[in-house]
Amino acid sequence: MAALKVGFVGSGGMARAHAPGIAKMKNVKIVGFSDPVLDRAEVIAAEYDAQAFAKPEDMMDALKPDAVYMMLPPFAHGPEFAAIERKIPFLVEKPINLYLKQANEIAAAVEKAGLITCAGYMNRYRKGIQKAKKLLEKDPAVLVTGGWIGGKPSVNPDAPISVWWVQKKLSGGQFIEQVTHTVDLVRFLCGDAVEVSAFAATGFNTGIPTYDIEDAMAVTVKFAGGAVANLNSCCASGAMGGVDLNVYAGKIGFKFTGWEHTAQVYRPGKDPETWPGEGDIFAIEDAAFLKAVRTGDPSGIMSTYSDAVKTLAISIAADESVKKGKVVKV
Repeated sequence: MAALKVGFVGSGGMARAHAPGIAKMKNVKIVGFSDPVLDRAEVIAAEYDAQAFAKPEDMMDALKPDAVYMMLPPFAHGPEFAAIERKIPFLVEKPINLYLKQANEIAAAVEKAGLITCAGYMNRYRKGIQKAKKLLEKDPAVLVTGGWIGGKPSVNPDAPISVWWVQKKLSGGQFIEQVTHTVDLVRFLCGDAVEVSAFAATGFNTGIPTYDIEDAMAVTVKFAGGAVANLNSCCASGAMGGVDLNVYAGKIGFKFTGWEHTAQVYRPGKDPETWPGEGDIFAIEDAAFLKAVRTGDPSGIMSTYSDAVKTLAISIAADESVKKGKVVKV
């Protein structure tokens, strides 16, 4: 069996999150990395005996990869079109864009090309999340709460993410860039959203160069099935924080905590049950995507590009609600 050739567009932290697991897979070979900062691509390429390029198009044309990983910061999307033109399946990390218009254009091009795609919402692959989804199909969620709460960020020129993450025009802010994982899980468990209302807190974080994102956001989402959700972001909490998602239904409740989303499951009259979260979730997601590429069967992919556009639309609507001070339809 010929090895699948995999290329990376973007050579930063997320490339380093995915590459180790991919490199261990049988019949898969990482062949190239591209990055506008060529030195960064050269460093990681050397680690995987791969080639380095400054432009993604040059990498795709020279190496003809079977699949490409789009490991791009939110402001840098667009190379997806190069993969579509060359009919190369791709996995794109979240958030898939900062601009809904461009995301819809990419989704339309993917649909026209009939291309296999995957969005990096890896939490959908967790067994606990999937078990909860099946149970909620019979006992629907009524209320969902959750979000990502963290401390005051800093800017380190040697860590590129810290430079762009604190700038609204580059990251979109914490709710778009980080809480998108929680937004996507709520969509996965509750269905599509119809309305969003949001408020932001600003002015608490000071003394951070170029910082202009929200310190916190409180977002209320109404879903077509009738459920409502309160989702929060905060990057100004110095004493406590973390990742959580709480789902309340008529006969069951779920409390997911931490990056691994370990679940406590509650039922009336019974002791809570624990469902541990997986630590190797990127490897699980990558295996599903690359299996789809090899077989041509995308049924194991939990989030396609087109589906991820709906998650982005909720975050964009929250941003718009803050700016306009009114409820926004999704």
